[in-house]
Amino acid sequence: MATHLTGEEISVAVATCGRPASLARCLAALAAGTMLPRETIVVDQAPSAESRRVVEQCWIEGTRYLEQSRLGTSAARNLALATASGAVLAITDDDCAPGAGWLATLAAALERHPTPAAVTGAVLPLGARPPGLHAISLRMDTRAVDYHGRMRPWIAGSGGNFAASSDLLRRHHGWDERLGPGSPGQSFEDAELLYRILREGGVVRYEPAAVVRHEWQTWATRLATRSSYGHGIGAMCGLWLRRGDVFALRLFAGYARAELHAIVGAARRAKRVTALEHSRMLTAMLPGLRYGLSCKGPCPRPRFRQQAT
Repeated sequence: MATHLTGEEISVAVATCGRPASLARCLAALAAGTMLPRETIVVDQAPSAESRRVVEQCWIEGTRYLEQSRLGTSAARNLALATASGAVLAITDDDCAPGAGWLATLAAALERHPTPAAVTGAVLPLGARPPGLHAISLRMDTRAVDYHGRMRPWIAGSGGNFAASSDLLRRHHGWDERLGPGSPGQSFEDAELLYRILREGGVVRYEPAAVVRHEWQTWATRLATRSSYGHGIGAMCGLWLRRGDVFALRLFAGYARAELHAIVGAARRAKRVTALEHSRMLTAMLPGLRYGLSCKGPCPRPRFRQQAT
């Protein structure tokens, strides 16, 4: 990767699924950034004329709209990775609005010594809380940290605010399409990719100044994500246990203990809503584990040709 990384060397991927208004807000935020990317690749899993118009009206040069009928955030990101021409691929989601300095901060963090394999960043609420809505998928740590070695990969960051070398991602075969929203694994595709990077000795840098803001959600959506997160951690651990990685069992047990502890604590404080959320996560972990353990054969490996950059 060249020194003094510029926007001309960065591709941005945005997975979307039937949310043209959210997509328009995301692209407008990207367009207002202090650094513009080489290209913006929008992969739509619920293609519509409205979403296509949103992309056509985006004035960021090199913005492309790809249709994909196969559901799954992992599959959408892999399609973006397969077609990206930038030396770096940065990821955000259609329900996020990147901050003005997002791309420039990611670029600087990728170059800062010691050179990391990947960079993640903060996920904050989008504006003031609307009545009746709730925050999900936040990452609000204000400390810059370099993560390495065997650890809980979900601590290192999340997929809605992520950047890494495109070649590195292709060497790692991208995202596991058995995991993530829209797949049987339901979630944790981002944590599983971070796990692979960390497992092979890479450093994952969390840079809190690289900010995206996540839209508020209804209570029903928030509760649904609790179950999908629990299922996803179980699925991720099951997939790695099936490959003989016993550390995945420690990850599963530790997560289950933490959820049980949170349930007991919430019950003692009469926090019924909090107890319900953690109960949903805990009870979904075992079905997720069964799914991961039941996956037969090797992990499907997307084929990526090396791009000229």
